[in-house]
Amino acid sequence: MNKKIVIATHYLVYGAPQALREYLISQKIKKLYFIGHPLQVDQTKSFRELIVDGDVKFNKKSKLRVKCSVCNYFIELFLSIFWFLRDVKRCDIWIGVDSLNAVCGIFLKKIGLVDRVIFYTIDYVPSRFQNKLLNDTYHRIDRFCLDHVDEVWNVSYRIAEGREKERGLSRERYKNQKIVPIGVWYDRVKRAPFEERKKHQLLFVGNLLEKQGVQLVLEAMPEILKEIPDFHFLVVGGGEYEDVLKKMVDDMNLKSRVTFTGWIKERSELDNIMKDSAVAIAMYDKEKDFFTYYADPTKLKDYLSAGLPILLTDVPHNAHEIQDEGCGVIVKYDKNDIVKAIIKIMSDEKGLREYHDNALRYIKQFDWSLIFKKNL
Repeated sequence: MNKKIVIATHYLVYGAPQALREYLISQKIKKLYFIGHPLQVDQTKSFRELIVDGDVKFNKKSKLRVKCSVCNYFIELFLSIFWFLRDVKRCDIWIGVDSLNAVCGIFLKKIGLVDRVIFYTIDYVPSRFQNKLLNDTYHRIDRFCLDHVDEVWNVSYRIAEGREKERGLSRERYKNQKIVPIGVWYDRVKRAPFEERKKHQLLFVGNLLEKQGVQLVLEAMPEILKEIPDFHFLVVGGGEYEDVLKKMVDDMNLKSRVTFTGWIKERSELDNIMKDSAVAIAMYDKEKDFFTYYADPTKLKDYLSAGLPILLTDVPHNAHEIQDEGCGVIVKYDKNDIVKAIIKIMSDEKGLREYHDNALRYIKQFDWSLIFKKNL
């Protein structure tokens, strides 16, 4: 409670850094300084926020931002250090979410203004950039952070494995790596009783990309509808593949059976939508999706916190654990396998209830409060 803590992160939607911010506010720590930089060029500006004893003192935005992503990296480094020197001056813990934000903390520690630096690794991708020089620079910075921070928080065990396999960063040498998984605010989630759920509604939430496999569900629907005439597919999200998917729905005459909501950014509204469905799907193409393999996908935890069993491919690090705990079923990235899995799980209401109960039992261990309390 007496600590001064800085969180520096990039942001797109609500995630682990924002959850950590909320947790620390709930603990009424002496001073919390939150720095947020946009993940995408066309987003709003960078901002900083000061919270003292749980109360927000100010939230201010910067006007500095250009259309060049690489240039913005240098602007963000400058802003983080400049803001810290002006508003905070010294802190006990600097939590840098991704390597660039961790580098700022390392610099400030070197000049004696930060006592402890945590490098929070939300994702790891061996080929982050197509440009070889840029990609090598990304990994060199990652290694620099491992060499100089006090702790590394990885969202999955595969990140440490990937660093060792792809870049030769031995886990024996880099023992400061620990697993801090993605969580949920379990008690905040709105859930409909199982009896009130739409037992034949399938839910997808996320970015609409070809590798996410939503098109396979659409291709499977004629066969599914033969066995489950009132089957409905609810698609929440948007992305570059959205127009292709909507054209498929039109061409297949499925408009009455498929609903596209677009992006829903309000968490309470998303919870309201998720609570009505019976089953969720998370398809990842193993041949194209290298990001998910190392990550801890947020939407899997969101699905489970809503009591939704998951049909998922064997790509996420916890896919087998989810299946073994009776919270979901691993399926192939294949239309016919999807047909069989959906018909089987939705045709057995007793089994569906068991999946629902198992999901809620399993996800309780991933409450953000438990995760942050343990690791801080």
